[in-house]
Amino acid sequence: MRCALLRELGASPEPAEADVPTPGAGQSLLQVLAAPINPVDIAVGSGRFFAGNPDPPYIPGAEAVGRVVSSERFAEGALLYAGMEGMGLRRNGGMAEHVVAEDEGSVELPGDVDSAVAGALGIAGLAAWLPLAWRAPVRAGETVLVLGATGTLGLIAVQAARLLGAGRVVAAGRSEAGLERAREHGADAVVRIDAHGTDAPASLAQALQDACGEAGPSLVLDPLWGEPFVAALTAAAPEARIVQLGQSAGPQAVVASGLLRGKCIDILGFTNFGVPRDVMHDALLTLIDHASAGHIRFDLERVALDDVPSAWQRQADGAGAKLVVIP
Repeated sequence: MRCALLRELGASPEPAEADVPTPGAGQSLLQVLAAPINPVDIAVGSGRFFAGNPDPPYIPGAEAVGRVVSSERFAEGALLYAGMEGMGLRRNGGMAEHVVAEDEGSVELPGDVDSAVAGALGIAGLAAWLPLAWRAPVRAGETVLVLGATGTLGLIAVQAARLLGAGRVVAAGRSEAGLERAREHGADAVVRIDAHGTDAPASLAQALQDACGEAGPSLVLDPLWGEPFVAALTAAAPEARIVQLGQSAGPQAVVASGLLRGKCIDILGFTNFGVPRDVMHDALLTLIDHASAGHIRFDLERVALDDVPSAWQRQADGAGAKLVVIP
């Protein structure tokens, strides 16, 4: 079968040939229809992921959507989402014509769903939806601040906050075009993160508070960490909840103790890997329903296997659209 193969950590995957994998007990063999490229794939492939990486060479891709070729649990031809059960993390992943999926972690999808859209709503969509629907549920009418709102995750989060009952949604990010998309998709106000010079934390904090209103945001989604997190914490309302799920702006944040104690702030860590399977499965189907109804929209680009090296680099540089490999 054809695949994308990462031969050494820090390199980009290249088109290659590999044997079709053989499923074991509790596994299904899928013909892959779509395999999104995610930031976690880049982190794993660089050797920087906190949970480690497969020994290279390996096939990357932490999730995929495909049709069942052989399975003891699912009917032949059934459409499945498979992800985060070791694919591309401890073993070969989804960027290939075939992949082995763990039955327990797979979600059977409606047969008429666009496989690329369903895949794009996996890791990225769940990381946008679940912090706001499950980890720190949106309260009716509250102000939600979404940091990193110009990527796929952030754009979905802006729409999710509105669907879940937020009264005001503020999007913050670095891309002017991305912020305009966020406004078009429901953000009430936008803040350009990189427009505040050397006084970034204080200046950005004021801009965030101005956008959110005098009280500040009561719920913050933070995939960035670093200075944007400090600014959001400074702007946050008393007893605000901040859901932290990434470090795109840097692995460290210097936080004054009084900011946390004085406002009684809750900082809640989140990773898709820590979500119970039933919650994950239900959330994915909910997201697919919203996308099918046109309530959640995002830019999607289909990528051929031969184009994976360049797409991998675009993802590492911060691709605006969701890149999905079509083997």
